[in-house]
Amino acid sequence: QVQLVESGGGLVQPGGSLRLSCAASGSIFSINVMGWYRQAPGRQRELVASITSGDSTNYADPVKGRFTISRDNAKNTVYLHMNSLKPEDTAVYYCNAMVEVITTIELRWLEIWGQGTLVTVSS
Repeated sequence: QVQLVESGGGLVQPGGSLRLSCAASGSIFSINVMGWYRQAPGRQRELVASITSGDSTNYADPVKGRFTISRDNAKNTVYLHMNSLKPEDTAVYYCNAMVEVITTIELRWLEIWGQGTLVTVSS
């Protein structure tokens, strides 16, 4: 059993900052790409940022220059540092990871999602 547990969401004023964390746990052999997605009410889930095991990053245009994704491979944890937050950043943020898991007979790649954490940007 592998799971992703997110933390760090909450209410923040426009222009403020938040840091989201997502820790992977379980029978993990390795983790490839880790990322953050978000889903606002009435909208489809969209990629916010991703980072490879080699620390190559990718950002959605709306968050470039404001958000920074990073990871700690020793802790199987990915972070999303969000600065200059805007009301349109309000959404449920989901952690995602491609995880190589250890089973009784083989290694297997699985795509894992976290449960989501709500970020609300409002005055």
